[in-house]
Amino acid sequence: MNKHQTHNAGTVSAAFPVDTIRAMFPALLQAGDFIFMDNAAGAQIPQSVLDAVTNHLVAHNVQRGGRYSRSVTVDQSVTEARESVALLINAYSPSEICFGMNATSFIRLVSLGIGQMLKERNEIVITDMDHDANIATWLALEQAGAKFRWWRMREDGNLHVDDLRPLVSDRTRLVACTVTAHSIGSIVDVASVARIAHAAGAEVFLDCVHYGPHGLIDVQAWDCDYLVCSGYKNFSPHMGFLWGRFETLKRLPTFREDFIPDEPPYKVEAGTFIYENVSGMDAAVQYLELIGRNLAPSNNRSRRENIVAGMGAIRDYELVLAREMLKVLKDCDATIYGVADEARINERVPTLCFNIGKLSPQRIVEEMAEMQIGIRDGHMYAPRLMKRLNLSMDSGAIRASLVHYNTVEEVHRFGEALRATIAKLS
Repeated sequence: MNKHQTHNAGTVSAAFPVDTIRAMFPALLQAGDFIFMDNAAGAQIPQSVLDAVTNHLVAHNVQRGGRYSRSVTVDQSVTEARESVALLINAYSPSEICFGMNATSFIRLVSLGIGQMLKERNEIVITDMDHDANIATWLALEQAGAKFRWWRMREDGNLHVDDLRPLVSDRTRLVACTVTAHSIGSIVDVASVARIAHAAGAEVFLDCVHYGPHGLIDVQAWDCDYLVCSGYKNFSPHMGFLWGRFETLKRLPTFREDFIPDEPPYKVEAGTFIYENVSGMDAAVQYLELIGRNLAPSNNRSRRENIVAGMGAIRDYELVLAREMLKVLKDCDATIYGVADEARINERVPTLCFNIGKLSPQRIVEEMAEMQIGIRDGHMYAPRLMKRLNLSMDSGAIRASLVHYNTVEEVHRFGEALRATIAKLS
């Protein structure tokens, strides 16, 4: 890091109100010395989100669609949540937002529909950097006649669009890829993915689960066709949502009961979903808006503009955390998987996957847990990536994943604990 970068990092870190933000999270206040660095497996929730869930369960924990006031309130809360999530991702319309259990179930729902529409366009491009949910789900369409082209990660830890171009043709039905690798934190140039796919008449399906808490989602700028996200990484309870272009969702074959309207979002939302968690997701979006509004107060900004401001500030601050984590890991002679070059820091989020020589990832994580630092070891639900990295599925790697409520001081404590652990186990 040069002097100019150090100055900028210090300025951003000082300007970002991390102490104020941490005070909004009950789990952080109750955790004592424990450091949450397993946020890729689920982030904590602010008090406002907890209040929204509790309010639903106490004030109107009934089925929607009734004529009495509590039931009408549930319909209103779901409508408001659709509007909030539509603003979060810059959807064309709230009717494009479909709520459900999780991202994986939505990937499967879309894949089953696409499997019925393959015809002569039967090729699907998948990657070896994704969560297996965005790989195995598509591979299951082989029995429906699907063929697969592999877009492979390069040695530098990311997918390159130049490698995608020769894989796409007039036989391509879909390109399915992540926005950010949940395992190694690499960010994909998805707007370029869409340009390449659409030029060939293909569609784009994006797994945005891991990118959600780290940066601004914009389905219009990305020009994708489908996108899935989950609440549990986005400072919300466990739930998922699917976005798709309205006409695309309207054409997609889905299961629905006869009394369900044959149009989005209703045709996609099979059965009853968890209304209280949807209320929590609405509150989580408002929390992100609040960050943007408090950083630069203005009466003239729209809700979306506040989200843009908030996510921009989060992104800048998290780059400071990512730089510090890279420095700590390099000082510990770690093998870092993914983008390790600080000059390419903009290609990653502060999710760091690494190993320390031949030391056991499990033993390191256990020792760190004894020092009140929560990180994770294993295959990260990415068997093909493990194979690509020449790692065993049994041992895998270590992952430390930070979000905007983590601090530089926590990174330094992580470094001290890791050095002590290495000395103990070596």
